[in-house]
Amino acid sequence: MAVLVGKKAPSFKAQAVINGNEIVENFSLDQYLGKKYVVFFFYPKDFTFVCPTELHAFQEALAEFEKQDTVVVACSTDTEQSHWGWLQLEKNKGGIKGVTYPIVADTTKTISANYDVLNGEYFYDENNQMQATSELIAYRGLFLIDKQGVVQHQLVNNLPLGRNIGEALRIVEALRFFEEVGEVCPANWSAGKSGMKANHEGVAAYLSAN
Repeated sequence: MAVLVGKKAPSFKAQAVINGNEIVENFSLDQYLGKKYVVFFFYPKDFTFVCPTELHAFQEALAEFEKQDTVVVACSTDTEQSHWGWLQLEKNKGGIKGVTYPIVADTTKTISANYDVLNGEYFYDENNQMQATSELIAYRGLFLIDKQGVVQHQLVNNLPLGRNIGEALRIVEALRFFEEVGEVCPANWSAGKSGMKANHEGVAAYLSAN
């Protein structure tokens, strides 16, 4: 498993569904550089059981993320047509109708591979083309990317384990607290609590770079 924390988030362009019903070409996280924090999360498959609970939970918390100057973007290895179809299906029928944040279609599997969350057996041939010997889907990966495009947090769950969306929001709040106040966040820190002053060279270097 690659550790991307402290590194530039892998760039990509891919088709995506935005606003719940519009398919767009060449969607990229680069559009948020210098403007927004990004919570970029992967989920295994459309039309499944655990996945819609996560997508709806992110939608329910979307206003809180927006208050933190943060956009939420989802991604799976399904096609943009599959995403669109799932978005038209009512929640009580297993659909994700009402989700408005972008959902990226990683049909080439390269985004999941570059973020090192691709589950399955595959290799690259002599022409550097991906060849699979089993179904390829994404683990439940989550990445917090700052306004400079650097990954500040990553979490990867196995397929059966749904994520805590409140914890994702807490991490965003912790990063913003550190950037704005210059204090680090101790164990179990949450918004409204005090931080700790630190003189670590790495902290100083981070602040000077941002």
